[in-house]
Amino acid sequence: MLGTDTLVSVGLPVRNGAARLEGVVSSVLAQDHENIELVICDNASTDDTEEFCRELARSDSRIAYHRQPRNVGLLNNFIHAGRIARGTFFRWVGDDDWLAPDCVSASLRAFEQDGRLILVTTQVAYTDPDGTTRTGVYEGTGLRSDDPVERFAEMLRMLNESHLLIDPLYGLMRRDRMVDIPRRNMLREDEVFAAKLALAGPWGHVPEVLAHRNWKHERIRVIGRRLGVPAWQAHFSSTLQYLELLNWVRESGLTGEQSRRARAAAHRMYARRQRRTASHRGRKLVRLAGELVSGGRFSERSATGR
Repeated sequence: MLGTDTLVSVGLPVRNGAARLEGVVSSVLAQDHENIELVICDNASTDDTEEFCRELARSDSRIAYHRQPRNVGLLNNFIHAGRIARGTFFRWVGDDDWLAPDCVSASLRAFEQDGRLILVTTQVAYTDPDGTTRTGVYEGTGLRSDDPVERFAEMLRMLNESHLLIDPLYGLMRRDRMVDIPRRNMLREDEVFAAKLALAGPWGHVPEVLAHRNWKHERIRVIGRRLGVPAWQAHFSSTLQYLELLNWVRESGLTGEQSRRARAAAHRMYARRQRRTASHRGRKLVRLAGELVSGGRFSERSATGR
């Protein structure tokens, strides 16, 4: 039974986020589930983050503050938060996110109703840079299946759908199942990790908006710089992701028949993404060609005085 004494850890990785932390910290500490641990992992911030967080930890015993002695990278700081947390259940939260007061308790109820689950997601509201807030409704059932390949295929299908529908990296997880999954610092690693989680066990979903995140679209090269990966990965991110998925399928202990189905699902995801990329590039080339033609006509008219 999951009671009020079940410890739930919320991991908050941060670097130079002093100006953004107050709101998210308040929302975590305001959870109606009583036994909460907030683990702040400071990735060697150079602003006032350390002072702010140490003061928070002094004022509330539910806060555990850890400071990295040097910048260990974005992914490693996320991983470390999960490893040093003490809770039976764990979720990450961003330094400018917000959780509804019943986010944790609603997710725990889903775990209590189905002991098979290793992860419970909720609807998330996303605010774009222009201030527009949007959400999506996930109505699928594949991620709850006992068949690991059905879950894997559903997660890969979702990677080509809207980000508004489901975000497993910001759901509540069984910490012992999550920390055992190896992670590699690479572009699209979050998607690879989600697929690994899908193979690990069934998921539940709470169809209510219980979390808020700020969303901004970043070019893949910008994301690569934030992750600290080689610049060349930006040109091959989908292929590297595909190869990493095939690697993990080989290591996951699936039967021969399951492995064939999982490889086929990975190929479908990759092929669809490649078609979409080719279509995008084609439209871009057509647009550029049109701009060149228009520019040439303008130059010709200018040269002839017409």
